[in-house]
Amino acid sequence: MFPKPLPLLTPNTYEYESLPMVKPTGFREYDARWLFEKEINLMGVQALGLGLGHLLHEFGVKPEIVTGHDFRGYSASIKYALITGLLAAGVKVKDIGLALSPMAYFAQFALDVPAVAMVTASHNDNGWTGVKMGAARPLTFGPDEMSRLREIVLNGTSQARPGGEYEFVEGFAQRYIDDLINRPKLKRKLKVIAACGNGTAGAFAPQVLEGIGAEVVPLDTTLDHTFPRYNPNPEDMKMLHAIADAVRESGADVGLGFDGDGDRCGVVDNEGAEIFADKIGVMLARDLSALHPGSTFVVDVKSTGLFVTDPVLQQNGVKADYWKTGHSYIKRRVKELNALAGFEKSGHFFFNAPIGHGYDDGLVTALAVCDMLDRNPDKSMADLYRALPRTWGTPTMSPHCADEVKYDVVARVVKRFETLKAEGGKVGGQAIHDLVTVNGVRVVAEDGTWGLVRASSNKPELVVVIESPISEARTREMFKAVDDILRENPEVGAYNQTF
Repeated sequence: MFPKPLPLLTPNTYEYESLPMVKPTGFREYDARWLFEKEINLMGVQALGLGLGHLLHEFGVKPEIVTGHDFRGYSASIKYALITGLLAAGVKVKDIGLALSPMAYFAQFALDVPAVAMVTASHNDNGWTGVKMGAARPLTFGPDEMSRLREIVLNGTSQARPGGEYEFVEGFAQRYIDDLINRPKLKRKLKVIAACGNGTAGAFAPQVLEGIGAEVVPLDTTLDHTFPRYNPNPEDMKMLHAIADAVRESGADVGLGFDGDGDRCGVVDNEGAEIFADKIGVMLARDLSALHPGSTFVVDVKSTGLFVTDPVLQQNGVKADYWKTGHSYIKRRVKELNALAGFEKSGHFFFNAPIGHGYDDGLVTALAVCDMLDRNPDKSMADLYRALPRTWGTPTMSPHCADEVKYDVVARVVKRFETLKAEGGKVGGQAIHDLVTVNGVRVVAEDGTWGLVRASSNKPELVVVIESPISEARTREMFKAVDDILRENPEVGAYNQTF
């Protein structure tokens, strides 16, 4: 028997080195995230691996799994602790080494393995670790699977089984790169910034972009797990500003930024304007629906309303489906609807055949952007951006809110808006036209200005996004109205960024 995990242990003690520690809140809606050494220790990771192996047997899935790790100083040790638990659970492990998350997803197909466990903290700050898991390619775990895994691990009900095997898959990174570049080269001469924030994507993105014929200007592509300039997060304005400066200095046609595990991509146009990912989604939907009329696109509730109102998408017969934010939710919805693609405002983009395998891959997104420019040789990225109807939107803003209370806070905010609407109240000076509560609350005013509040799925934060088709002033009025209601809850702290 393996000891039952405890929620808290003191580091540098006998107990810490002898018992597993796993903080329950680390089991998120669709992946797992902990502060390493404060919320989980290596024996706790081993308990997680044992529990995941137990779950695969419970699901009746062939007990074979692909695993890899991102470039952080502690990720390899965490991966090997996870592998130890998986082996004890009788699972055959194929280790692809240092990898991007989409490389691990690709390995499920390329190696014909049903399950995946990618050790990564994605865009979280140093100190965080986590695991993205799945057992039915191209899907990753959702709330039901994560809830069951949490129950197995925390109750210590995992059973050791025979049959565990370990194999290191040599040269898999090149196999992934070759799969991406085995396609026609670009006809248009493109100069591209490849910005990686010193994260894992620096080992792969420049090669892939050069492989399709682009001239690459590398930016922070040297791997350095201290992240000396900024955290690799293409939603972070600091990273986007750095890309914009590089675009202007080099005269690049486009700037592409990748997060820490390479499953997201941010875009800056040739004039140095940072384009939020939902607007990139609209641009790509325009481009792809011209080739595939009548296509369905899944978008998250944080995204622009242009997916419904844009006249070009309407002309091309596009069907837009707004769904829950979160890579697992959107990925699953794309598969259910057989959508051509799914877009998240965070930069997770999911392309089905003939473009991709259905999972989120920042490099596939980058290639799609390059292909869009290639199909529009007389237009710049800025031209394509200006062709969209004008809206005024905010970046994703995240006020601190503890994991233990954030869902309760959001439930109170939802109830507050529902009561306000029922009583005929106003928000930002206008009547409430609609409330979308599929994921938190998206409150829409009569003039189309909207504000979203939801709980972050992977950090102790809330998420706030505002957009107006009218003016920046209306955006600010809606933000104040939403923030005023948030401030009725003392658990809500300071924002990570505003606008």
